[in-house]
Amino acid sequence: MLHGMEDDSTHLPASRKAAVVAIVTEAGQVTVQALADRLGVSADTIRRDLDQLDGEGLVKRTRGGAVDPTRMPRMDPSLNTRIQVHPAAKERIGAIAAGLVTDGDVLIINAGTTALAVARHLRQHRGLTIATNNLRLPAEVPTKCLRDLYVFGGDVSLVAQATIGPVAFPVSLGGRDMDIRCDLALVTVGGVSLDGYFTGNLAEAAMMRKMLERASNVAILADSSKIDRRLFVQVAELEAADWFVTDREPPAELAAALRRSNVEVLWSPPPEKP
Repeated sequence: MLHGMEDDSTHLPASRKAAVVAIVTEAGQVTVQALADRLGVSADTIRRDLDQLDGEGLVKRTRGGAVDPTRMPRMDPSLNTRIQVHPAAKERIGAIAAGLVTDGDVLIINAGTTALAVARHLRQHRGLTIATNNLRLPAEVPTKCLRDLYVFGGDVSLVAQATIGPVAFPVSLGGRDMDIRCDLALVTVGGVSLDGYFTGNLAEAAMMRKMLERASNVAILADSSKIDRRLFVQVAELEAADWFVTDREPPAELAAALRRSNVEVLWSPPPEKP
């Protein structure tokens, strides 16, 4: 729908540029033509505005439009680097998440360093079937807890040490894929906000969403540094989880939103210093 009859103040360059930034920030990604229609100016005018705003760092120019720079995917630091970030918090999260597991469960566990902490805390369990895209997890999970361990196929991300592909397994070489179901999905995310759970990679987000869909119960895992972060792609809304597992009590507004979404928050405070 065209909005060319909006307040004429939007036709002044300064106010129009402010309006462009506001629209891009709200939508996350907007085309040149949509902005031109919304503000009632030519596409060439919008292109010039976007070029200037990109130079000022207020939007990120793309082919045919612009995106909010705060939602752009960032280079993922190597897994070895991320393992060293907040290790104690991840261990506490891993212990809590492992407590949600029942002997004999079928689990889906995704990539990420917090997921490795979960695997280490499964040592007391038995008869577990685990399906994962985490290439590091087979070396971390205690063999005594396993009935079976499967790794999803797909493209390999060397940085993340993970596969990116279908949440399914071929019946035979060259055959159709067999869909799977699990009792519990333990999914780590890179950002949590009032709008839901986020990650920085589009293909990874699609795979994570499929993991959630395959699970009878879902636990989302994120340390407190991920709270109030909106990344490039929304994996799911808050209500997609049964539990949100973290290392500190969430801010009041997020905690209230999780309660409204029927998500139970589980967290463990850091040990007191002597």
